[in-house]
Amino acid sequence: MPGGRERALRGRIKSVNSTKKITKAMELIAASRIVKAVSRISSARPYYREMSALAGELRASLPGYAPALMGGGTGPHVVIVVTADRGLCGSYNSAAIREYDRFAANSPVPVEVVGIGRKVETYFKYRKVETIRQFNNITQYPTVEQARAILNPLLKRFSAGELFGVTVISSRFYSIGVQRTERTRLLPMDLGGDTATVGPDFEAEPSIEGATDLVLGELVVAELFGLLLEAAAAEHAARQAAMKSATDNATSLVKTLTRVMNRVRQDAITTEITEIVGGAEALRQAARKKVGDER
Repeated sequence: MPGGRERALRGRIKSVNSTKKITKAMELIAASRIVKAVSRISSARPYYREMSALAGELRASLPGYAPALMGGGTGPHVVIVVTADRGLCGSYNSAAIREYDRFAANSPVPVEVVGIGRKVETYFKYRKVETIRQFNNITQYPTVEQARAILNPLLKRFSAGELFGVTVISSRFYSIGVQRTERTRLLPMDLGGDTATVGPDFEAEPSIEGATDLVLGELVVAELFGLLLEAAAAEHAARQAAMKSATDNATSLVKTLTRVMNRVRQDAITTEITEIVGGAEALRQAARKKVGDER
């Protein structure tokens, strides 16, 4: 019986060590991808800052103009929920889904959903929530073209006054150790500042108003692209943390199982020694009895 238990423990230790190798490899892969994702965020920020500054200057040059993207309609509120295509990243996916549930429960207007990532697609199918569009295979390496494909139909609807607003629920990347699931309102836009301030003079064809609308649309696309980049970095950071925790747990479990196996082995050895000593003592007593009988 002790020998059988020892073999079972050896098998469990081998299995846990195999799992540990996998989680450690995934941790290292996620760590390398974080560096690339953070680099892409840093590269995209100057473009967004310049677009934001240009949009502010255009608005300041037209104090009486009210762009459609800064207004609002009376239709439903579109929520873009960003999750991963894969799991094994801790609470990254569930946090975004819970935030959507809270948003939908407290929204004063009907909510329409755009899903990004297979995890939220699976959740919506399970809950029988209809999505107006679903996008997969984006979160690992998002591009501006993908952000534009997501937003273009919504920009047209919002400009026509058919939408109340557009909000993104995603994980924001602050550092490798800090990521938060937040809501970011894309539409209606709020550039902040005093839009009545007179800005520089511009000349544009066919009109400054048309150029302003174009720049504002590109600014919204750039903002969504930035959110997708941050979500990608947050996903890798969450996966690295989850895999590190799994690796540490596997190491601790191996130590515990090794101690148990050593105890079982010691018990087996003690039992064998006791049996040998008992057998030897029985032989000695039998020999003594035989000598006594011969006398």
